[in-house]
Amino acid sequence: MSADELVLTADAPANGGSCVARDDGRVVFVRYALPGETVRARVTSRRSGYWHAEAVEILEPSPDRIDPLCPIAGPHGAGCCDLSFAAPAAARRLKGAVVANQLSRLGGFDGAELVAEPVGAGGPTGWRTRVRLEVGADGHPGFHRFHSDELVTDLNCGQLPAGLLAELPADVLRAGDQVHVVLDDDGERHVVCAGKGRRTRVAQGEYLATQRVAGRTWRLPVTAFWQAHRDAAATYSALVADWAQPPDGAPAWDLYGGAGLFAAALAEAGARVVSVDTSRAGARAGRDALADLPQVRFVTDSVRRAVGALEPAAVAVLDPPRTGAGREVIEAVAAAGVPRLIHIGCEAASFARDIGGYRSAGYRVEQLRVFDAFPLTHHVECVALLTVD
Repeated sequence: MSADELVLTADAPANGGSCVARDDGRVVFVRYALPGETVRARVTSRRSGYWHAEAVEILEPSPDRIDPLCPIAGPHGAGCCDLSFAAPAAARRLKGAVVANQLSRLGGFDGAELVAEPVGAGGPTGWRTRVRLEVGADGHPGFHRFHSDELVTDLNCGQLPAGLLAELPADVLRAGDQVHVVLDDDGERHVVCAGKGRRTRVAQGEYLATQRVAGRTWRLPVTAFWQAHRDAAATYSALVADWAQPPDGAPAWDLYGGAGLFAAALAEAGARVVSVDTSRAGARAGRDALADLPQVRFVTDSVRRAVGALEPAAVAVLDPPRTGAGREVIEAVAAAGVPRLIHIGCEAASFARDIGGYRSAGYRVEQLRVFDAFPLTHHVECVALLTVD
């Protein structure tokens, strides 16, 4: 065993896909290990307070370990499916435990016993309908290795449905391109290339992809944001419609609203909606998709700037980026006196910090759900209903 290798016993799961282990009292975050396993791990970084490592040999496996469901992930592979070796039910328990821990540590919210819920009925593989690749200097597209510029050009990721990346139009790919591939709700594949300093190019299909939720159709750019899991948009839309409960004709906010997925759910529940996002492409797609709902208005601006000028709302939905809404936005929402909030987060620590911010502003958590919206990975989607008297 080399000087860069350790024998470690993994303990509790940590946010980010690692497990916590200790070496002579030092904390070591170990990727590719499960709680209770003894592993031979290679140290990948050393910091003053803790180290990072990755398990390269499993000496005593957990009963929850299975043959990896992604053939290209792992210590020597791509950074895509960092939990593909965990039984799906066990992975969902781990994810729930991580969210509960983050809520306790960062949000001051204890007592939550959480297990991530499956999204849809399709299982842990083949769920992703949109993916982004990078083209290397040799002209081949690939996935990045974990925290690396190096690419893995074997594209057989377990998240992808069969054929999604088959026979990509290699003759139009250029080194440095970001290649966006989408399988839309019509079953059509669209391939769009975007390179730094280059015009966006449609390599296959169209620039606009078709997405459908609850009988409504969106046509939005392949490069724009939409949920990656084929069933996620419908799942979250239905949950927002169930939890929002706006009084008929009452004002509602859809903050970080993108193409208006939740604006549609709020409007169809009877609210007058303002949807705020910085994406002009998203707003254009939303205006077209919701043209029959004149009670929806799209504002292209940052939420931080816009929220103070909005009509007070009876209910607000916030779906911020991975970094979360943050203190300034939460304080502005609280100052506006919004009595009912639905907050959505795709990163456990940011979500927990935001929940802590709401609780400091006087809100209480009424309901909380965690979704396994990114199977085979450590990522989750969290949704909370918050109210204030």
